[in-house]
Amino acid sequence: MNKSPKTTQMQIRVSANEKIAIQRAAARAGMDMSAYVLARVLSVPAAHFQDCVRDCADPASSRFALAELNSLLSDLTAGELRDAIATPPRPGLSPFLGNYVAAMVEYACARRAVAVPQWTRSIAPLAEPMFGSKLQSLRLHLLTHSPPPFRARNIFIDSTLGDRV
Repeated sequence: MNKSPKTTQMQIRVSANEKIAIQRAAARAGMDMSAYVLARVLSVPAAHFQDCVRDCADPASSRFALAELNSLLSDLTAGELRDAIATPPRPGLSPFLGNYVAAMVEYACARRAVAVPQWTRSIAPLAEPMFGSKLQSLRLHLLTHSPPPFRARNIFIDSTLGDRV
């Protein structure tokens, strides 16, 4: 989550019972009320997801960022995954990386029985196939063993979410 200095204030109206419930929940979590409400509203997995996707846009570190995103999506619970992927990534990814990230999210959703977010549907599949290896002899294997979300986006790989290359 962003650790920038807090320079503004926000007020919300709640009933006396709601305030007591928030105070109790914050105390159980070992947090003050502001930190508790912020943690509930500004999801840590969502911020981490956005950071990983932003890092994918940097050509010098995109492979490492994809590995980090892989680890993040693999480790999230169903509820955390829903929170993390609710907001679409900021623009700036190449069509290949946009499709790769969308396929990773779709694959993670299938593994956790979570609804795929609408924003993934707005990313058009690649017009030309991309293969995870330049070796011609591997193409048939990649064509037949790529996970469905990747195949649907014209990306043919052998490693999937949770796997290590």
